[in-house]
Amino acid sequence: MEVIPREKTRVKVSLNYFLVRGFVVAATILLVAGGRHAHHVDPVVQRSDTHGTHSPSREVINEHWGMVKAKGSQFIVGDRPFYVNGFNTYWLMILAVDPSTRVKVTEVFQQAAAVGLTVCRTWGFNDGGWRALQKSPSVYDEDVFKALDFVVSEARKYKIRLILSLVNNWDDYGGKAQYVKWAMDAGVNVTSDEDFFSDQTVKGYFKNHIKNMLTRVNTYTNVMYKDDPTIFAWELMNEPRCASDPTGNKLQAWIQEMAFHVKSIDPDHLLEVGTEGFYGPSSPARMEANPNTFAGLVGTDFIRNHRILGIDFASVHVYPDTWLSGPGATMEAQLQFVQSWMQAHIADAEDALDMPVVFTEFGVSTKARSAFNATTRDQFIQAVYGMLLASTRRGGAGAGGLLWQVPPEGTEYMDDGYGVVLPRAAATAGIMSPSTPGAPGAAGGGARKGRRRRRIFICRSKMSCDCRKLWTHQKLYYL
Repeated sequence: MEVIPREKTRVKVSLNYFLVRGFVVAATILLVAGGRHAHHVDPVVQRSDTHGTHSPSREVINEHWGMVKAKGSQFIVGDRPFYVNGFNTYWLMILAVDPSTRVKVTEVFQQAAAVGLTVCRTWGFNDGGWRALQKSPSVYDEDVFKALDFVVSEARKYKIRLILSLVNNWDDYGGKAQYVKWAMDAGVNVTSDEDFFSDQTVKGYFKNHIKNMLTRVNTYTNVMYKDDPTIFAWELMNEPRCASDPTGNKLQAWIQEMAFHVKSIDPDHLLEVGTEGFYGPSSPARMEANPNTFAGLVGTDFIRNHRILGIDFASVHVYPDTWLSGPGATMEAQLQFVQSWMQAHIADAEDALDMPVVFTEFGVSTKARSAFNATTRDQFIQAVYGMLLASTRRGGAGAGGLLWQVPPEGTEYMDDGYGVVLPRAAATAGIMSPSTPGAPGAAGGGARKGRRRRRIFICRSKMSCDCRKLWTHQKLYYL
């Protein structure tokens, strides 16, 4: 069997665990319009707020909407635990740039918030090509950047936090190949897409994009991205691989360099690598947990990659339907793999890394020839949530998951077979919701299971907590 060496069969068109819902204090949202940025961003001089003195605490930061932090194997906001219950909708910026589809961004956040989801992972890049954010190194389309501003401001409005990925390993939306092409066009002697990880010019291009993204002042909120708690975390790269160096040394050095660069600009936000979770040479005993031999040869090394200073939590993907193949890849076998895969990474996050682990993409396709359909897919989603709930019950490192993917209604043309349109999938929404009244679960009683999850989340905190008193108040607190 092989792990698909290029992007998984879920096609990312060319150009989702648990949230803790605790007890209510309403938060006020102030959105201050304005802000301008030059079309060309100076890669050396930091952007300044043209509206005067920049004061992020005035616009966004309040008692309960603070930065999410990692404390051991938990996420916290202030002194309260935070659990990731979310989804992927990677093309929000592209929807927002077109006035005719911008409302879809609002719709998907409305629908997700109604179910109780509070983290969304989306792209903070589109390099070259159609509706590019970065048209050439450090040259941005201001209309597209304003579209990303809108995504961030709408997410805050619906109390949804964002993981923003900074570049793609794959060619879709430009990716590392576009950076290498830019260097080649400039006369730099680069010959492979994987020169992205080692060439100084290419690394300089990417470092400038990191700085330009982190120091962007949102034209809707007037808050610099690096100061905005709406952003849950930065992700260095979507599914990094460097198969030309199976030792993992080249990718390891790149992660170290880029993690230092991000933290030198923004020490407050969480940072994650974006890996799929494949084990590498540094942990040979764990490599048998990989879906197959090929997975250990793509240049990633789960434990080693996450021991780098500046990396705050571990990221893992779960795609049994594309990682396992052949007549033995039955639905039962795939669900068994999900259990062993998640158990291994939760254990390693606790014992080897002492950090939270988030399953930042998990999904199965319901397209023809898949082992799953819309009904059995719910069994898979329930299995993922079950593993995370088991970790939560014992205070483990399983800190949440993000379903791939949640499109709004009317965007079927973006569906890669993995899409779950929440208003049309009541059973799935019931599994994902921590407390949706009346929502069914995969085996019935979804609302009951949701309430149980919520109570477990609240009581998991290592800080003192009078759960009985809080529970009787019947209040919800949105972190």
